[in-house]
Amino acid sequence: MFLGFLFATLAFQSFSAAPAQADEVGTEYDFYFAGNVKYDSEPLEGVTITVEGNGYDAEVDTAADGKWKIGVPEKGTYTVTLVEETLPEGVIVAEGSAAVEAEIALTNSKIVNYFLGEGVRVTVSFWDQLAERIVNGLNFGLLLALAAVGASLVFGTTGLSNFAHGEMVTFGAVMAYVFANVLQWPLWGALAAAVLMSALFGFTLDAGLWRPLRRKGIGIVQVMIVSIGLSLLIRYVFLYFIGGSTYQLPGSGEERITLFGSVALSVTDMVSMAVSAVVLLAVAWWLLRTRTGKATRAISDNPSLAAASGIDVDRVIRIVWILAAALAGLAGILWAYFRPGIKWDMGTQILLLVFGAIVLGGLGTAFGALIGAIIVGLLVEVSTLWIPSDIKYVGALVVLIAVLLVKPQGLLGRKERIG
Repeated sequence: MFLGFLFATLAFQSFSAAPAQADEVGTEYDFYFAGNVKYDSEPLEGVTITVEGNGYDAEVDTAADGKWKIGVPEKGTYTVTLVEETLPEGVIVAEGSAAVEAEIALTNSKIVNYFLGEGVRVTVSFWDQLAERIVNGLNFGLLLALAAVGASLVFGTTGLSNFAHGEMVTFGAVMAYVFANVLQWPLWGALAAAVLMSALFGFTLDAGLWRPLRRKGIGIVQVMIVSIGLSLLIRYVFLYFIGGSTYQLPGSGEERITLFGSVALSVTDMVSMAVSAVVLLAVAWWLLRTRTGKATRAISDNPSLAAASGIDVDRVIRIVWILAAALAGLAGILWAYFRPGIKWDMGTQILLLVFGAIVLGGLGTAFGALIGAIIVGLLVEVSTLWIPSDIKYVGALVVLIAVLLVKPQGLLGRKERIG
């Protein structure tokens, strides 16, 4: 049933939002860079252009007519780079640099063109590119794990596949923006307050909605449909209050520090990975060493037996909702730095990856969700070595399907007899 809803949602999103063309990304933004890549008056197809700056990065491949277009969330100065490795053999950027500092100031657009000629270019080795993508994949996988572990705990204790979990991710990022940018709190205080507000949000949802539905004995399918409706409601509440623009948290545009080879991370990236790892270790300790954590695992294994043995199931589920919301809120903050930017539907963009991580690791097991999230994060980033970056999420889900055909219960899930 979970897989049915998962892939039904994938199909729905595929038809409800037309994919960006190969020569154009960031179409949701009002500002853009554009250009036309030609050599000897002939257009070059498949040349990669990247834009990076102000906490934002994107890339696109030129179309058959050599044209490209990349939307950006706000005006400012960006680094627009032509990736020389994607030029035909013997063709290089002849005049100037492949990386150009370009600014969108008075108008909403900026045209960037390159002068090409013959020559020998210095390329980044495959192994350097692989190392860079592995590090980025670990960063993404760790923040994805925060959201996936929480959603997995909710599924394990209640049986609910919460389709509003993406909005819980967005909520954390929006609260961080409110405290840090609107109220001008110190950054660490603002982020801590955002996580606490996320935990309160989880408490409110359980007390006001999920617990009453449990007590009424509403079926799990009906509750899942309620979560879909709740997801749409919260998402459009975000849209109403913050609009369709993209907002940046303080520190989003930090310079990257070269660590080794072509691997470069900002201080924010390194802090993000460290915080994710520490929090995930703390959750693992809580599950394995504390009475409440052990009770959570007991309820996931057998709710009726757990209740019969004296465990307060409602209390444990309440704690799980608070923890899951706090983890989702923290994931939202880190996702806002990684994307980068805060947008009204940002949580929905990774919801399928969260579900994919849970299914890959094994339904209802938090440790499986952790492993699944890291694998999905690595697949998403490493796959860009062979496929366009704008379809990298699809590539990860295709690999997920292939793994499940071989091991349907997931990596750490238990085999169950059906029928």
